[in-house]
Amino acid sequence: MPATLTIGKLGQASGVSAETIRYYERSGLLPAPARSASGYRHYTMDDIRRLRFIRRGRELGFSLDEIRSLLQLADQPQQPCDAADQLVQQHITAVETRIRDLQAIHKALVQLVGCNSPTAAHCLLLEALEERACCSAAENAGRSD
Repeated sequence: MPATLTIGKLGQASGVSAETIRYYERSGLLPAPARSASGYRHYTMDDIRRLRFIRRGRELGFSLDEIRSLLQLADQPQQPCDAADQLVQQHITAVETRIRDLQAIHKALVQLVGCNSPTAAHCLLLEALEERACCSAAENAGRSD
């Protein structure tokens, strides 16, 4: 790999789009790159590693502020890992809450699937969304409108 990379090559190597790279630069997650006399950005292998770190953090659901904190820890490897461990614990709690919420959504949707009504007037999903209770799931199951 060359000593410096263009933004396009950096994007290919890191799996991050050029637009996102520019955003990370503006937000301070990625340091401003060196520029050529004509203004082209030139990136290094360190930039690839940093972008991959950010991308993996996003894939794990960390916010950009959380990733910023993790990058600060990564930039100071002599620091204790307590802050990262605490962040992971908080994230696990948030993920578990989200899982419970998604399970509740799944349960509600399962109760609405399989509507036997021939018309939208008695569609279980539409009734639920409109908070109408003109038909229950049990009544709808036995209906032959």
